[in-house]
Amino acid sequence: MNANNKVLARLVGVVVLMGAASWAAVPFYNWFCATTGFAGTPRVATVAPDHSLDETVTVRFIGSVEKGMPWKFGPIEKEMTIKIGETGLAFYEAVNLSDRPVAGTAAYNVGPDQAGYFFEKIDCFCFTEQVLQPGERVEMPVSFFVDPAIVDDRDAGYIRNITLSYTFFETDLPVDQASLTTQDPKTVN
Repeated sequence: MNANNKVLARLVGVVVLMGAASWAAVPFYNWFCATTGFAGTPRVATVAPDHSLDETVTVRFIGSVEKGMPWKFGPIEKEMTIKIGETGLAFYEAVNLSDRPVAGTAAYNVGPDQAGYFFEKIDCFCFTEQVLQPGERVEMPVSFFVDPAIVDDRDAGYIRNITLSYTFFETDLPVDQASLTTQDPKTVN
């Protein structure tokens, strides 16, 4: 192999390595944020703690949709105060304002960022894609708690106000829903 071929092989290797690293970056970043609470990403829990503290935290709820999405979306209750470690249950409302089925996926975060590691969801509408039929209105629950370890954390121990924010983005309809909208209504039984 001559010198030019060696340089070319190394350059191709670098390009392939960089491509693989960029492909893996998004799933790795999502895993990292969900595991550490980085950038205000709430964690997912299977059960709430077995105890709560006498200290409380106020959770404020915000909801929005991406520009052009034909939904109205927001919290039913704007805020709630719960004991740290206690399970909270909040509801958001979504209405499809269009004359067609619309699928959406919610992105979410918690502020301040330091609270992300301690804000844990047990169940949430944001875990799955939502499909609303024309004019349909639904209430969507989110079950959560604030980990009691927050009070002992050097950076987050002072936090007693947390904001949980969702933004819905329109996504492609699931295959079974999309096929129904493309059929002639006279032929559907």
